[in-house]
Order: sequence, then C-alpha cells, then structure tokens
Amino acid sequence: MKITAIYPGTFDPITNGHRDLVQRASRLCQHVIVAVAKGGGSGSKKPVFTLDERVALVNEVVHDLPNVEVCGFDSLLIDFVREKQAQVILRGLRAVSDFEYEFQLASMNRHLDESIETIFMTPAEQYSYISSSLVREIAGLGGDVSPFVHPNVVTALKERLG
Repeated sequence: MKITAIYPGTFDPITNGHRDLVQRASRLCQHVIVAVAKGGGSGSKKPVFTLDERVALVNEVVHDLPNVEVCGFDSLLIDFVREKQAQVILRGLRAVSDFEYEFQLASMNRHLDESIETIFMTPAEQYSYISSSLVREIAGLGGDVSPFVHPNVVTALKERLG
C-alpha cells in the first residue's frame, strides 16, 4: 500500500527538529507532504513570515528529500488530507506535555474521518527542546539560533527581526 503522510504545522520557522521528523518520515512513507498552515490557529500570534515565505523556507530545508512535497493550506486539516488523498497525519511530540493536546487533535480528526490515521513521532533527542516559538524569541532578542535551524532560516530571521 502506498502511504502518503501529511505533516502539518505553521513552521514559523521550520526547525532542525521539524527537519528530523520529515527526513525520518520520508524513509517510512512513499510520499510526505509538509503542510504549512496559513495561520497559527485560534489565539495564536501572527506568524513572523508570510505563508509564501514559510513554504519557500521549508522547501529550502527539505529540497534534498525527493519524496517530500511542501504545500501551503488554509482549510480544515482533515479536508486538506482528503484533498491530497493521504492516509496518515504525522504529528511530532517533543515532550509528554505535548501529548494531551495532540491526543485531542487526533481524536477529533478521527471523529471527522475515521479512515485517516494519526501517527506520533518524537524528534531525535538533541532536538527535543527546540520549538519555533523559542527560536523566534531568541532571534528577536538578537541571540544565535544557528544550532536550531537551517542556515537559510537564520538569514531570513536576521533580515526579518533585525
């Protein structure tokens, strides 16, 4: 069976932890779609980068993975998954504290379409503490984020945040 997995997120910015999950998923699935969400959801801050900028940055970071595609979307995730004819939603868990929220999302998605499965993956240990929000905060305060993100993302953050 050909498995297409959707890895959704805002990726504002994409981190080395995200890259790690995508690379590992690309070995497990025939096709991985990194689905870049337009906004951060309800109550979230406005993203630092536009949707097109985030799609471009994600493309730069995963360009060497031949079975990975990057798409922006601005719809209900389950509708996007159906549109792409994917069978799996891939979610990353950095810590136990992530599980409760991710479990709620997986349960709701299963309620919306029981034919679509959710698979949880954890990043490699060296990336488990990296989050996009921490990277944004460190970059915004002039700190060095080069250990946490691709060099092109470092450049984009410096240009955007000063």
